[in-house]
Parts: sequence; C-alpha cells; structure tokens
Amino acid sequence: MADLTDAVLWQRAAAGDTDAFGTIFERHATTVYNYCFRRTGDWAQAEELTAIVFLEAWRRRTQVVLERDDAIPWLLGVATNVLRNLRRSQRRHRAALERLPRERVDDFAGDVDERLDDERRMRAALRALEKLPRPDQDVLALCVWEELTYEEASLALGVPVGTVRSRLSRARGRLRELSANPGHFATEETT
Repeated sequence: MADLTDAVLWQRAAAGDTDAFGTIFERHATTVYNYCFRRTGDWAQAEELTAIVFLEAWRRRTQVVLERDDAIPWLLGVATNVLRNLRRSQRRHRAALERLPRERVDDFAGDVDERLDDERRMRAALRALEKLPRPDQDVLALCVWEELTYEEASLALGVPVGTVRSRLSRARGRLRELSANPGHFATEETT
C-alpha cells in the first residue's frame, strides 16, 4: 500500500479498508502531532489532539472526498478546527472560573497527617479484606461500607437474602479472627 496515493487509500478507507486508513495514519501522524505540539507547546496535549484528529478523520471518511492526492492539508485543517475547539473550551472554562466568587482558600496542610492516617488504615483494612473470598468481600462492602440492607445487597449481587446473611456472618467472623492475630495484615508503614 506504500505506493498508493492518499486519495486511493482514502477511497479504500471509505469502503471500510482499515489497513488503508492505517497507512494514512502512519504517513501523517507525526506531521499532525508536530503541528499540534507547535500550536500548544504541550506534548501530552498534542498526543490527545492527534488522536482526536484521526478519530474525526475515521468518522468522516465516507463523507469527505480528498481534493488532492495528499491527505495532509485536510488533516491539518481538521487539526486546526480541533485546536480552535480546544481553545474555545479553555476560554469558556477560564470565564466560568472568573465568574465564581473569590473566596479565601483554606490551607490543607493541617489535614495531611489525618489523610495519611486514613489512607494507612484503609490499606490495612483492604489487606484484611483480601484474605476473604471475593463473594464475602462484596457482601461486606455493600452491607457494612455502603450500608445496604440484606435485601438490597441481595438484589445488587443477584443472590438470595439468606446467602447475603451467611456470607456477611462468615466475613465478620473471619475478620474477627484476623484482628485477633494482627500479624496477618500488619501495616506496611511500620517505620
């Protein structure tokens, strides 16, 4: 396919030939990517924009007839429109933020220790939970953490209410055993 023009490849792509479209992508992705980078100055954003350009090209392949044998002018036109849409969206976002009332921003440094402690406790709880069979984990999470009733958990899991009750009882019992022997799920931050 390397010897075919973009126009021929485009026609084949319009007929559903994904390899033909892939060849167009391989030929022009770097050019589109570099164009997007030069317009944004952000490599990651250029990558996302390039993906959007080729997604739009694929979506519109049956509606567009290339006027030349080279697809790059049309692709860069799509890229330009994608960039315009991005900038328009960014302007709207900035304008929306400017309309928000200016309030004092609290310093969250005081919350950091508390948040770290919460994360440590949660990791320890998850390590303990991993010792349970998956169905028991699900019931425990729904009934204890999400506070669903037995009936609601039964509906969520598609099992009888009695199964929910027995799984929850088994999970609580196993967690009691594990908590009596804390070496089974000691925290990793024992510094």
